[in-house]
Amino acid sequence: MKKKDIKILLVDDEPDILEIVGYNLSQAGYQIATATNGKEAIKQAKKIIPHLIIMDVMMPEMDGMEACEHIREIPELKDVIITFLTARSEDYSQVAGFEVGADDYIAKPIKPKLLISKVKGLLRRLKEDEPLEPSSSINIGDLIINREEYKIVYSGKTIILPRKEFELLYLLASKPGKVFTRTEILDKVWGNEVIVGGRTIDVHIRKLREKIDDELFKTIKGVGYKMEL
Repeated sequence: MKKKDIKILLVDDEPDILEIVGYNLSQAGYQIATATNGKEAIKQAKKIIPHLIIMDVMMPEMDGMEACEHIREIPELKDVIITFLTARSEDYSQVAGFEVGADDYIAKPIKPKLLISKVKGLLRRLKEDEPLEPSSSINIGDLIINREEYKIVYSGKTIILPRKEFELLYLLASKPGKVFTRTEILDKVWGNEVIVGGRTIDVHIRKLREKIDDELFKTIKGVGYKMEL
């Protein structure tokens, strides 16, 4: 995909941030759209279907966390990459961001060159998001995973998952019983260009346990995780 065809949605209630970040990204060759709060971000995202959303957390009317959660429930936006751009760099805020479906977290202020580099790394996923296995679907027991439709059916119930939760589930289900190390999971689900910690994996596993079945996911202490069907 050519850079000029890539659409980025910037969401922040500070006009200066929108202007500075928007200017630098447009100069880098990307299409830029803006929104000033979470509600407006959802409307804009539905309208333009962006490839990447860069969103502040603390905003009026609807904050970034709530907006991200809503966006992840919209089928046509299932592939959008979402990163938070915020001054809130505490661990609890980052974990909360991953819980609602964010892909990454950028602390501000950030220098323009570093931001562009970070954006390039995030957008690299558009090229690298290939199936983890040749088959586009997995059907084991009561679990059906359709990668092409990003659709999960478990015990007859359809479940909608954020992008990273889906990728993690698909990876574990691709080889039931196999123990995937944390390094393998980070490499295959998040990619080498994104720096995330072990807690990120734990958060995503916990969300999968809550949404699907706690008994499916086994923790191998000090090593990683596996799925038992």
